[in-house]
Amino acid sequence: MRVLGVDPGSRFMGYGVVEERRGQLVHLGHGVIKVDPDAPLHQRLMVLHVELSAVLKKYRPESVAVEGVFTFRNARSALVLGHARGVALLAAAQAGLPVHEYAPARVKRAVGASGASAKDAIARMVCSLLKIDVIERADASDALAVALCHLNQGRVPGLAPAVSRSKPRKGASALLADRLRPSYRRPEAR
Repeated sequence: MRVLGVDPGSRFMGYGVVEERRGQLVHLGHGVIKVDPDAPLHQRLMVLHVELSAVLKKYRPESVAVEGVFTFRNARSALVLGHARGVALLAAAQAGLPVHEYAPARVKRAVGASGASAKDAIARMVCSLLKIDVIERADASDALAVALCHLNQGRVPGLAPAVSRSKPRKGASALLADRLRPSYRRPEAR
């Protein structure tokens, strides 16, 4: 199974491709699509679409895994991030690929980091799991983590299952985030 993981962003969109071969995880590639931050949004979205479509053609994944939106402090930032996610979803749909969405905390747990871990901890875990020396940007390591999370869903040998913890009481921000979930998303098991 070959998976393209995507960490959406309107200025930097990370991608990472991981394949499971006979129980082994194989890193096929990763990178960051960079766009001009001064360009109008519609032009940035077009560049993201063209570049991500080229990545899909190059690596020919069997499915796409996208990290879900988690920020809502700034409504404009969340909206722009939603546009970038839409570009990733559109490119995958045009390629005829199934798309899977994972919450950031679930992605972190899938690679053995805690929900509160910093980006460098995730990068270290991804490098360790995929036997990579260094990943230049957190956007790429996050995208690889999303791909690993999806492969973990299939209980790939060599990956620890997502850690199950007793649910702590949710704070106001977590409750609001639950309400902001897209309506098309399947509810997580409670």
